[in-house]
Amino acid sequence: MERSIPCSQCRQRLIVKTRTKSTASTFCGSCTKVLPIPPNDEQTGQQQGFRSRIRSFGSQITSKVLHGQGTVTPSLNHDSASGIRSSKRAVLCGISYNDRKKYKLKGTINDVRNMREVLITRFRYPKECIRVLTEEETEQRYKPTRKNIEDSLRWLVNDCQSGDSLVFFYSGHGLRQHDFNQDETDGFDETICPVDFQNSGMILDNDLNSLIVCPLKPGVTLHAVVDTCHSGTMLDLPHLYFSLEKKWKDDTPPSGVDKPTSGGLAICISACLDNQAAADTSAFDGKMNGALTYLLTEVLKRLPSPTYGDLFDLIYETLDNMNQGCFVNTRILRRIFDYRLSQTPLLSSSDKFNVYEKHLFL
Repeated sequence: MERSIPCSQCRQRLIVKTRTKSTASTFCGSCTKVLPIPPNDEQTGQQQGFRSRIRSFGSQITSKVLHGQGTVTPSLNHDSASGIRSSKRAVLCGISYNDRKKYKLKGTINDVRNMREVLITRFRYPKECIRVLTEEETEQRYKPTRKNIEDSLRWLVNDCQSGDSLVFFYSGHGLRQHDFNQDETDGFDETICPVDFQNSGMILDNDLNSLIVCPLKPGVTLHAVVDTCHSGTMLDLPHLYFSLEKKWKDDTPPSGVDKPTSGGLAICISACLDNQAAADTSAFDGKMNGALTYLLTEVLKRLPSPTYGDLFDLIYETLDNMNQGCFVNTRILRRIFDYRLSQTPLLSSSDKFNVYEKHLFL
């Protein structure tokens, strides 16, 4: 049997006969070097050792992918096998627009993870009753398309009963468009943008009101946290609370149309006013987050049930400190780019209440 070996000096490959004795040698015609011929069992052992290392490396790569250490991200959804109904349910939607560089956002997935952690650890929401819609989810029904968002919102309020606590969280792009129904005091409808909004269209504030506000029955409470641009009146609720002025203002539609619940309570915490933009920032902890979501979740981790007034006072105080340069990252950004967070978080509700007496329970 013949095989080839490389010359250790000139690397020319030589064809030699298989030997079983270690004393065999051959002569390289290119560089005149005398080369020992490795015994056949030694060559076979080297080949087997190399192949073994290749197999081991392949196994490590496969293991990393299967355990989420590679490109596969573990799902944040946990389907309930029992189908037991819970009085606490949530829909969390975070959209990065990864396939559209022009619109891509960097902090939305962190926002969803932070909100989900708070709901589970502080407010005891069952994992099985939190539906998460992001582009990282592998199942098609959990992608943040318009259809999936609307279906999930119907699931959220379906068969709601007295004592239910519901949460809708959204982090992504928000836009405005002209209102043709005369139910907006500023003449614009606010919208959220599903991942497929360019093909399937946006979801209007009118749609959100019909989907998750109107069906709320007596004793049911919905909290919506909307961390997006132009989010002030995203649920079209009639009462707006302005923290700096410490008072509620009426925002009923000019057309006179009524958009009530079915006896329940809807409360919305918005990142900014309708004519403002909401920021993603790394100024707080070095990671990209929506400013509102980061501040809200940090407050709730330390004070699980603050009053609404205290919550907004803390958020405003932190935003003000940030704009004054009290955070290192912000001082650097301001020095280079004259960077400021010009957003005014807003509280809106289907009913007025005393914000310094009513506590936030999700």
